Amino acid sequence: MKKFWLVAVMVCLVSACSPTPQPIEFGEDVCSHCKMTIVDRQHAAELVTKKGKVFKFDAIECMVDYLKDNDQQEYAFYLVHDYNNPEDWQNALTSHYLISNAIPSPMGAYLSAFKDEKQATKMRESKGGEVYDWEHLRTFLK
Repeated sequence: MKKFWLVAVMVCLVSACSPTPQPIEFGEDVCSHCKMTIVDRQHAAELVTKKGKVFKFDAIECMVDYLKDNDQQEYAFYLVHDYNNPEDWQNALTSHYLISNAIPSPMGAYLSAFKDEKQATKMRESKGGEVYDWEHLRTFLK
């Protein structure tokens, strides 16, 4: 019986330490970078460290700025919302980004995420702007 409880406690401890993305409470959570209340679903972003600490952002540009000074941490998740489907998280590292003056973002960078290059290019055709992958975006915003 002792072995059962020991195993049960170990499982609970391991699962409690597993990093997982957290939903953003729009209108309540504040940005880890600029401290503004997060209200815009299409531009929200999130980082989760390998230890499970969650950082929420009101805009992708806030996450990128935050990473300039906090890139030494190891992150399990880099997450953004697809502009066309803002209900689900997607991997920020494989997403593509459009900077277009026709699509305002909360902090004024006019930056939106798309699940792939095809979607970003399609939006660029109607709204104008420039498409970037994650690495080129980070370089551009330095």
